[in-house]
Amino acid sequence: MSEAPLANEEKLDFKRILPIFVIVLVDLLGLTIIIPLLPLYATAFGASPFVIGLLGAAYPLMQFLGAPILGRLSDKYGRKPVLIVSQIGTFAGFLLLGFANSLWLIFVSRLIDGISGANIATAQAAISDSTTEKTRTQGLGLIGAAFGLGFIIGPVIAFVSLALTDNDYSVPAFAAAAFSLFSIILTSTWFKETLTPEKRQLAGGKVSLSLGALVTAVKHPAVGLLLVLMFAQQLAFGGFEQILALFTLNRLGLNASGNAVVFVFVGFIVVAVQGGLIGRWSRKYGDRRLVYGGLGLLAVGLTLMGFTPHQPVPWYSEAELIEELSSTSDGSGESIRSDFPVELPNEADSSWLGIAWLLVMMIPAGIGGGILQPAINSLITKRIAANEVGGMLGISASFFSGANALAPIIGGALFEALGSTAPFLFWGGVMAVLLYVALQYLKPGQEETAAPGLSRGGAH
Repeated sequence: MSEAPLANEEKLDFKRILPIFVIVLVDLLGLTIIIPLLPLYATAFGASPFVIGLLGAAYPLMQFLGAPILGRLSDKYGRKPVLIVSQIGTFAGFLLLGFANSLWLIFVSRLIDGISGANIATAQAAISDSTTEKTRTQGLGLIGAAFGLGFIIGPVIAFVSLALTDNDYSVPAFAAAAFSLFSIILTSTWFKETLTPEKRQLAGGKVSLSLGALVTAVKHPAVGLLLVLMFAQQLAFGGFEQILALFTLNRLGLNASGNAVVFVFVGFIVVAVQGGLIGRWSRKYGDRRLVYGGLGLLAVGLTLMGFTPHQPVPWYSEAELIEELSSTSDGSGESIRSDFPVELPNEADSSWLGIAWLLVMMIPAGIGGGILQPAINSLITKRIAANEVGGMLGISASFFSGANALAPIIGGALFEALGSTAPFLFWGGVMAVLLYVALQYLKPGQEETAAPGLSRGGAH
């Protein structure tokens, strides 16, 4: 008789999670439509790799400032109003991006979207409200699965819209705005508040965020190292995501449509990991061992990806690619300036080897990246009090966004100064160091030691 409640605790309540999952998926579709295009969009306006890195940093930098504050506000006022406010900002940012006719307007659009970018942190808090300790990793993994599905569906939408409009880069931006508007409607009509008034009162006045609060969080004996790991692993994986389109342009001669297909491949890997495998792995091995595995896989995948051969895809045409980018930059079809900011591969070296190598190395990188964020956040929620979850996930999101802000700047600078291999060797090295640190200092917490009957596989 006593086994029935225990079995229920180990099963995720999908009916309760479904509205959050769908809303996050629709919201992320806008982002994943844009991600494969943004570096090439900036390149079309003559941006160098370093400037493209700054553009990649604009969104997460503003998210770094906004997400923790909105996370605390969601603890005090509830998840729903904060979700809606942040989605409205995203909608406005995508609209401006669609109308942008200069590089500075592209920057402004990303700043607007970023300052309201508490969507994921607040959704994670809503997931935490709706799960038990044993189902939380799987629940948080579904956020990643939504991201993975977004990486499948979003780039497909981008690919189709580009094909139908002769590579008009503004059309995917307007498509992203449409999905953002739909997410606002879904949140307003379908999402039910997950944080009760009683729990909001417990949040007290914890609304503000300061550098001192971040430092205090890092010193937290239970989760400080986890926050450092969240920051450092995303410094590598976030840099890989932001610089990938520029890397494939340089190594493989892929245009926006080609990059959309590459992102679809990554999306399938992330969906497989976070949509199903991570819940099973978490119950069998424990979140701590998942962190070890994720760091190791990323170290291998990112390092080897840096050695992708300089061999463009068989259908590559340098003249057609430059014409596509120049048409985007001024709408006139005039030839782009002669000092093209990124070195393009030689047509004579075309082969299937380059794209095959890249896709194979993306498998360990995608699995590792798919594991880490939900596993680390799950450990964080299990090692703090329930009324601190929203705020601490907001701080986690702040570290995550801070890493995303620094990563493309570092990657762009390394790319421009030392070549396209350098960022991947740097990130792979960071992952290897993190793995060593985690093995030495990430010890079992209360989720493994508090309850004698707690099943965590062999993760002791």
